[in-house]
Amino acid sequence: MKEKRRQEEHLENLWYMKEKNQDSIDSLKDIMKSEFSMDIVDELSAEGVVELKNGGSTISLTAKGKENAQKLIRSHRLAERMVYDILGGEFETGACEFEHIITPELVDSICTLLGHPRECPHGMPIPEGKCCEVSARTADSSVIPLTELKVRQTARIAYINCMTDQRLHRMDGLHIRPGTMIKLHQTYPTFVIECEGTHIALDTSVASNICVWKTP
Repeated sequence: MKEKRRQEEHLENLWYMKEKNQDSIDSLKDIMKSEFSMDIVDELSAEGVVELKNGGSTISLTAKGKENAQKLIRSHRLAERMVYDILGGEFETGACEFEHIITPELVDSICTLLGHPRECPHGMPIPEGKCCEVSARTADSSVIPLTELKVRQTARIAYINCMTDQRLHRMDGLHIRPGTMIKLHQTYPTFVIECEGTHIALDTSVASNICVWKTP
């Protein structure tokens, strides 16, 4: 089990590198520090999960490796989304354990519960699962962007897509956080919402990243 966990940690970090268009073995060493193991890399290579090129100086995920890493990243980022949106706690620590123990079926259930979110609280993309594909084909999500609300309509915030922790904390300081009820008062020239008794003006780019539970 410990060996499998170490392999998964290498795969996760290789996915992060792929998102940054990095493929140097030295980059992986720098990211993982003391957790890096060349023996683990050799094991992954023997299993056809990673590919070493240029005399071992570059490393990349194979198709099989991408599939395995994507499942881990999907679980991790959905865990962050769930902890932040529903439990309101520190989402990074728990998420690091979550992806190593949860089943794919439970991951899809959590994704469905959250309305198939596209991004984690850091604004990084959450890989889609089969449940997302089914939802897109059969029915509208119960979670919609704030920009799709009608004036005078109320809704409860489901989650917020933010590219930076600074913006996330700023939104939280305005009481714009998951679980809060809001009412849309205006859409032009800016969006104006009522939240916790306060009227707040938001530009379209910010409003589109606030996702709410759709009311009947």
